[in-house]
This record gives sequence, structure tokens and C-alpha cells, in this order.
Amino acid sequence: MRLYKYRPAPEARGLAGYTREFALSWLKTAALSVSAWRDGPFAVVQACNPPDTYWLLAAAWRRRGVRFVYDQHDLNPELFESRFGPPVTLRQRAEYAALRWLERRTYRRADHVIATNESYRRIALARGGKQAGDVTVVRSGPDTRSMRPVGPPPEVRALAPHVLVYLGIMGPQDGVDQLLRLMDELVHRRGRRDLHLVLLGFGDCLEALKREAHERGLDGCVTFTGRVGPDQIADYLSTADLGLGPDLKTPLNDVSTMNKTMEYMAYCLPSVSFDLTEVRVSAGDTGVYVPSGDIVAFADAVESLLGDPERRATLGVAARSRAVDVLDWRPQSDAYVGVYDRLLGRAPHGGGEAVHRGTEPSATPVGRPPRGRTWVDLDDAAALWDFVRDRGRTRSRREQPVP
Repeated sequence: MRLYKYRPAPEARGLAGYTREFALSWLKTAALSVSAWRDGPFAVVQACNPPDTYWLLAAAWRRRGVRFVYDQHDLNPELFESRFGPPVTLRQRAEYAALRWLERRTYRRADHVIATNESYRRIALARGGKQAGDVTVVRSGPDTRSMRPVGPPPEVRALAPHVLVYLGIMGPQDGVDQLLRLMDELVHRRGRRDLHLVLLGFGDCLEALKREAHERGLDGCVTFTGRVGPDQIADYLSTADLGLGPDLKTPLNDVSTMNKTMEYMAYCLPSVSFDLTEVRVSAGDTGVYVPSGDIVAFADAVESLLGDPERRATLGVAARSRAVDVLDWRPQSDAYVGVYDRLLGRAPHGGGEAVHRGTEPSATPVGRPPRGRTWVDLDDAAALWDFVRDRGRTRSRREQPVP
């Protein structure tokens, strides 16, 4: 494996800034592709999005017999509508039409499309005009052998009797501000002094969210960690009582898979989310769903689960089981490699479903737990139940009523 890197363009502002950033990035990528070819010819260009501009680079390499795999991460027309609403002005209609044109060109140029879920696959077939055999769903599921709960660290457990967590990007379409509204409802209107919200991640809205938290008087009960690594994710998701999904129902969010939901599940963490089509596909009946934007209903669901440790344990154990049986990365990786087997005319690779069948991921951890932590025993049903219910609390503390 060889990595070719370029220095990113300055942070963009406005249409002109984004156009300049995309053009500069495209040209640097094209130059690096030439360097890669000189080091050893390649057979396939795989490009994800946004933006939907690398079909043009793929077209240039097609003359060398290079195939193009489109790994679709976002639906850019839906992203536009989610951030700006339906196009109304002449400029908006022109921008929206340009996005649709770029998407069509990307679909048309692609020899194969990798879709993250069935909703995206249906769009590739209908709007993209692709044949069923040319679109493969590869879900970005967790590797449950390495994403597994650890003994909760005392410093996280000490944050509050109940810890809530969000993991993910903090952009305009991610709805993280809804969680500050939620905490305002719980802390200031309902008088809950036993809660702490941890926001794991970063993004364009991070500084604005910090200011809003301060303005709402939430400094003492909200923590922003910034960018985090696997060890911190394991610590917080193993300790928290609930994972939260604040993504509002928009044209993009409703059909997009939320990785955080599946990662919560890998750590036996029950979740409360706004009701979205693909979130239900991921979590099934192991999640709790409320109407989009209804903060009162969200707060009711959070309070109900916090007051019912047995139900939390039931949902958490079931979530882990679903993550292992339905969402785990290993069968997804077989589908991923299978795309290249078919595209390049190779026999199926030597792994495949037969290797995975009958192998329980919880019994075969991969990697190491965070320093100073130990894996939770996922094969001892009674111990697992106690862990999911208590999340590092001592029994005496758990039995004491919260004022």
C-alpha cells in the first residue's frame, strides 16, 4: 500500500472559495494519480464523494483501460436541500441543477457503484439509471471484534450519575444543537442535576456549539472533547448510559446511515434518536425513536430510560447482538472485495462467508483494550447484563435514589 498526500487548500468560504478549493484539490489529486501510475500502473480508480467531480479524472484514465468504482457517501442534491431548502432563487436553481448534472455524470461514468445502504442503492438504480448488478451495498458497519465495551474508567463515571453521549461530526446538518436544547429542557426546565452530556467529535459548528452551551448555562454539564481516537471512544461509549441521535428528518438524513448508531450498538449502548428511515434499519427494535424536532418527546424518552435500568440493559444487550449478527463489518468486507473480484474477472477471494459462519465475534477480540482497561466478558450473560445495567456504578450507589 502506498499513500500519496498533498497539502490541503485553505479553508473555504462562500461559493468562490469552495470552487477554488475543489479545483485545487482536483488538480493536486490528478497530479498524484500520474505519480502513482509511474510507480506502477493501476487497474481501478475508486472515488468517494462529495464532491461529485472525480468522474472526470476517471474518464481521463479510462483511455489506459482503468475502471471506475463510485463509492457514494452522500447524496449531494439531498444535501443541498437539507442545508438550504428547496431551490427557489435563480442562483439556487442553477447550483442545484449543477449538482444533479455532476451526479448523473458520476453515475454514467462508473463501472460499479458502492452504496452505503438500500436507500442509496434504490436511488442509484432509479435516478442514476444503473443496472442491479452494477450496484453493491457495503454498509459501514463496526468491526465488533475490536469495537467492544471495556471496564468504565472512574474519571468518566465520576462525571455524573447519568452520562449521555454523542459521537460524530458537528456540521450544520448533524443537529447537534438539538442536544443543547435537550439539555436545556432536562436541566433548567425539569431540574435534572444528575446528567452530563459528552459530545465527541469536531466539525464546522464546534465553536458555535460551545458558545451556545455557554449562553444556555450548560458549561457544568456539557463536555466537548474535540477529535477523539479509538481509546477515548471506547472509554466514553462503555461508560455512558445512552447514545443520542440528534439528526433531524431531512431529505439527506432520512436515507443516510448514521455510523454513530451502529457504534453505540457495538458497545451495548441503547440509543434515543429522531425517527429516521435508515436509523430504524440499523437499530431495529433496539433503539427508541421520537418525532423529528420534538425536544419534549426526546426528553421524555431519555428520562424514561434513565429511570428504568432493566430496560436499558435489555436494549443494550439486544443492540450488541444485532451489531454482531446483522451489522458487523466482516461480511460487509466480503461484499466489498467481491466488487473487485467481479470487476477484474477474478475468482472469489479465499475468505468469504464460509470463514465467518459459526465464528462468534465476541469470542475473538482483535487489538488491545485502552491502556489500563480490560475487555468486558461478552460471553458471560449474567456479567454482561450487570455491566450494561450498571455501567461502572457500584451497587450501593445505584440503589441510592437520585435527588
